[in-house]
Amino acid sequence: MIEVDFTSIEDTSKHRQGENVIKNEIVIKGAREKNLKNISLSIPRDQLVVISGLSGSGKSSLVFDTIHQEGQRRFLESLSSYARQFLGQMHRPNVDSIEGLSPSLCIDQKTVNRNPRSTVGTITEIAGYIRLLLARMGTPHCPICWSPLIAQSPIELAKQLKDNHLNERIEIYAPIVVERKGEYRRELLQARKDGYTYARVDGKLRNLQDDIVLARYEKHSIELRVDRLKIKEDSERRLSIAVEKALLLSQGLFSYTANNQYHLVSSKRSCPDHGTNAPELEPRLFSFNDPLGQCGTCLGLGYVDSFDVEAMFAPNVQLSNAFIPFGEEGRLPFSHLDLHMWPNLLTNLGLNHRKTWAETSTQERHWLLHGKDVPYQLASRNGVWKERAKWPGLLHVFKMVLKFAPNTRLAKYKTRQQCPTCKGSRLNEIALAVTFHKHNMDSLSQTSIQNLHTFFKT
Repeated sequence: MIEVDFTSIEDTSKHRQGENVIKNEIVIKGAREKNLKNISLSIPRDQLVVISGLSGSGKSSLVFDTIHQEGQRRFLESLSSYARQFLGQMHRPNVDSIEGLSPSLCIDQKTVNRNPRSTVGTITEIAGYIRLLLARMGTPHCPICWSPLIAQSPIELAKQLKDNHLNERIEIYAPIVVERKGEYRRELLQARKDGYTYARVDGKLRNLQDDIVLARYEKHSIELRVDRLKIKEDSERRLSIAVEKALLLSQGLFSYTANNQYHLVSSKRSCPDHGTNAPELEPRLFSFNDPLGQCGTCLGLGYVDSFDVEAMFAPNVQLSNAFIPFGEEGRLPFSHLDLHMWPNLLTNLGLNHRKTWAETSTQERHWLLHGKDVPYQLASRNGVWKERAKWPGLLHVFKMVLKFAPNTRLAKYKTRQQCPTCKGSRLNEIALAVTFHKHNMDSLSQTSIQNLHTFFKT
């Protein structure tokens, strides 16, 4: 590495007059950009050169505004006139001459914020190239049986609907807009003229006769309702007609709702055995910062907040007295849960009061922590007892308490655990089931740069 003290550089142009240009040097003559005062110097090539000096001495003016600017300008001039019309013009820096200069790259300084979603791959933008690779060359699979997703005809898709939702009411939609920005007045007007009455707009059923106003710079989804029916044994023909119509309107996609569940189906990428569907392969499907690709449990963080249950319960004390996190008054702040309802809750859950935490079974602990469909009592602010239909579980109650009182005594039992759904990969099962040479987004992201280089070379 060669360090150049920029404050000690003098006007050396008179010493360089008539000399031959040395091929392994970049020679700058008469640089006058911004605060540079007719500076001339030579910089060795193929070495790491650091330019240092006082603030305002002209370091950035030399490196970025003179050397890099000229290298970038020469590169753009080498392109065709057709390409240059899209790139704009770059002015020539105020310098007499620069010799021995190749096209240059400028790596800007970045102030890295503390963001739980940032990784080395996202900051360096390497992850963006991998996402693009998987979107263009990846093979989607069914996350259940791992067989490649294939194209299916409307008749085959209709048969799957009948087999999976027999005797159920469903509504079939054609997604004409999927997560795109715009107002879409023309599309909504045309749908009304074509005879469609209802559409799902951003997940809500809307009457097309109403004036639907969409924010221009926000993403929207519009799905026209093609048909609604109760599926019977003889409904396959009607289903296939509705599916085919939706596929034609939305270029290979259709959606439906059944039992208040929403499903998006692709005729190009679906599993005939399990009905698994993958959306259009695009880079944002492999991003944990985008709702399309992120894990639904941890929302792309890779971890979930939980509690150290073993530290909460005194293992050798009876359940009636074993619960530690309640305060001295026997009540958690911002919560209706208190010690007075504890015996009643244990009875409804079928737990023996005399059992210790160490003696409880896995099933009993699950009921206590994660909930069970049994009633439980709680006290309101004015002391009136009420009864709720379903016990949500202690962990749910604790999360609600910490949401409003983060500094309560309960906070010291809070822990961070790997997301049980995505196992820390941050992506959903559809995104993880797309592979390139047996590697998915997570495995490529976990690979070192050296091994990635070897992988792509071979």
